Amino acid sequence: MNITLGINTGFAINRFPEPADWIGVVSDELGLDTVQFTADLLNPFLPEALIARETDTIRNLCAQKGVRIETTFTSAFTRVNHVLHPNEAIRRLWIDWFKRFARLSRALGAEGMGSHFGILGVRDNADPARRAERIEQGIAAWREIAQFAGETGLRYLMFEPMSIPRELGETIAETRGLLARCQDGFAIPMRLCLDVDHGDVTSANPDDTDPHAWLRAFAKDSPCIHIKQSLRDKGGHYPFVSEYNTRGKIVPGEILATLRESGVESCTLLLEISHRERLPMDARVVADLKESVEYWRPAIERANAGLS
Repeated sequence: MNITLGINTGFAINRFPEPADWIGVVSDELGLDTVQFTADLLNPFLPEALIARETDTIRNLCAQKGVRIETTFTSAFTRVNHVLHPNEAIRRLWIDWFKRFARLSRALGAEGMGSHFGILGVRDNADPARRAERIEQGIAAWREIAQFAGETGLRYLMFEPMSIPRELGETIAETRGLLARCQDGFAIPMRLCLDVDHGDVTSANPDDTDPHAWLRAFAKDSPCIHIKQSLRDKGGHYPFVSEYNTRGKIVPGEILATLRESGVESCTLLLEISHRERLPMDARVVADLKESVEYWRPAIERANAGLS
């Protein structure tokens, strides 16, 4: 296997807004070289001239530090209804936003771009006919985005299976069905960005909250996977630090063994860890990320060397 440890830049939002700062944390503090860049650090809604200047700055600093932006993703501030919004004009705006994001992603050197599939409003989700209509509209929207993204040079799109029906992909069966529907007529493949902490806790199928079951089902076709420590309460994007590792169910050696058994040849594991803007958590961000990297690094080195 060839497993890469990287990081989603959600940790930097509103903490390290300047590229030199977050790139320095990734490279100098954590010793990582692979990033999933989040839209909230450079929102495509911003003026194009400003985006072009900032893109040049990010690309140059990444080159200096040996950091590669492999994929891009939406994040906390862009975790909205977007292509499933009930207002057609707003859906159209978000389709155009994703086209701008595709252009930005490629300019940053990314090979893929992703998001949650879309989020249904409560009223649409409660009405089976409206729910079906919205999902069909969402598939058509992503098909249009895929056409544009392919023209920019991106190789694939991704959606992230979530944890409640309103956000889609909350079970293995629902994810499999939605992914299958996103293959017809797509100019570039729609793939998955798995998350080891997602899944519907109310599902009657225990596999739907078992990270290993999700990996066995989809990891072989997922270019990247979000990792964080997962507790019974599923209450947060917990770091891999001792106080959570003693209670958590994500064990590096076990996850890597499942990847190997699932036939994964290469994959990027992305730390997607969030700290609330509260003390003392806010002051622990970099230290917790360092401990998380050190928790994973030995296991990944052993797995890549073919050792158990």
